[in-house]
Amino acid sequence: MNQLPVVESLPSVDLASATHSGVEVLGKQGVEGRKGFFIRIEARLGQEEAVVQMLQDIRACVEAEPATGPWFAVRFTQTSFGIFEAFPDLAGRQAHVEGGGGDIFRDVARMNTILGEAAQVHRVDVLMSKDHFSHRHTG
Repeated sequence: MNQLPVVESLPSVDLASATHSGVEVLGKQGVEGRKGFFIRIEARLGQEEAVVQMLQDIRACVEAEPATGPWFAVRFTQTSFGIFEAFPDLAGRQAHVEGGGGDIFRDVARMNTILGEAAQVHRVDVLMSKDHFSHRHTG
């Protein structure tokens, strides 16, 4: 007679009440030059519109930041979002961190309410770019 192995049950995790740090910063500060952030954001199921509102709040902050250049909020799936933002140098990126957008990410209670996990903030070096739209007139 085959006997089934005894399996210990793991404690259940209530994902709706699980907490995280709000943000996880990845990558090194790097040497001087053009800089950026690539941020991965995962909404809690049912909190997608709250994440869109958060992105709108961040955009309102960056409008007044002279050293924040191109800024994009994107949506990958129903619950997965991202931000890409560029700065002319380390000082510009640091000014952004210390500004209103940074304040939003430092609101850990808000982040725990709307994000399923800490936002992953990747420090990146901008190697090259095309900084304007080219329009071709036809007709």
